[in-house]
Amino acid sequence: MKRKQFVKSMMAVGVAVTLFGTMLGCSKNSENPLQSVESGGSNETNNSVDTNKTYKIGIGQFAQHSSLDNCKEGFLQGLASAGIKEGENLIIYYDNANSDTGLTAPIIEKYIAEEVDLICAIATPMAQTAYGSTMDKDIPVIYTAITDPVEAELAKEDGGSVGNITGTSDKLPVEEQLKMIRQVLPEAKTVGILYTTSEVNSISAIEEYKEKASKYGLEIVESAINTSADVAMAAKDLAGKVDCITNLTDNTVVSALPVVLEAAKKENIPVFGSEIEQVKKGCLASVGIDYVELGKKTGEMAAKILTGETVASQLNFEIIADGEFYGNTAVAEQLGIELPKDLLDNAAEVFQTIEK
Repeated sequence: MKRKQFVKSMMAVGVAVTLFGTMLGCSKNSENPLQSVESGGSNETNNSVDTNKTYKIGIGQFAQHSSLDNCKEGFLQGLASAGIKEGENLIIYYDNANSDTGLTAPIIEKYIAEEVDLICAIATPMAQTAYGSTMDKDIPVIYTAITDPVEAELAKEDGGSVGNITGTSDKLPVEEQLKMIRQVLPEAKTVGILYTTSEVNSISAIEEYKEKASKYGLEIVESAINTSADVAMAAKDLAGKVDCITNLTDNTVVSALPVVLEAAKKENIPVFGSEIEQVKKGCLASVGIDYVELGKKTGEMAAKILTGETVASQLNFEIIADGEFYGNTAVAEQLGIELPKDLLDNAAEVFQTIEK
């Protein structure tokens, strides 16, 4: 698969946080040890890496799902490509909040207590807490999988840094997704979207979808949820009203993807994903990004900060320039839909099975 090109773009009034004491245990993570990596450059140790130093990084992940897991994997690969490798000169502290915003504060406070050299925050709620907690600390924050850093108050309008924080964005290629939906479903009129009211990125993406949908003769039907417990009922109701459903990079909804897919299956309508992992698991297709590549770029940026090549406040956040098409022919067959040949011919990847 070809590597995507990154372009510089637009970072951070954080949120106040409260220390939850010892709610979370302190454990070093040795998950996914790296063997060898490829990230478009040399795997040799960066000359600026201090061979006498052991770097400490806290990785806080907001939710448990494949896209964010891939960000973490790619992040470690990006660090390793610069010569910062777990088990050699890197100690990782890793925690997952499992979509509970109340757990983000104690996770970040733990990293501060451990005096880590850098915090990697995966997804918006974790990034907002990390920045808010470190504004008076000498700990840089690097984030990834933030759809709209400006809307999340993690970036300036012009892309300039607002503090000791930077990272990468997984901004949705909304227009490309709508164009693809129209190609796949030429008779469709309505597109349903589930989103979480507390995720500012989802609200931003909904507005963009509504603004651009009419260009493709489509109407957006939205359904808001507050927690994961709301997904089943909302998905069932939404699936009965629309011709298809498209996913955002909404962490609560993506974490409950099987529930959404089951509701859509009962109505015999397709669900379009927002990235590759969702297509593997049963979405019909997506114009999206590769989250391992997103993580790699984040790791490469982190390495520059850790080695003193630059500081977070001097780095604009970055985004992937273009999404690519991913399709699943097994899902298409189940639904009696034929994916257009031109999309398949130019696909980044086509899956012929549904991953369980």
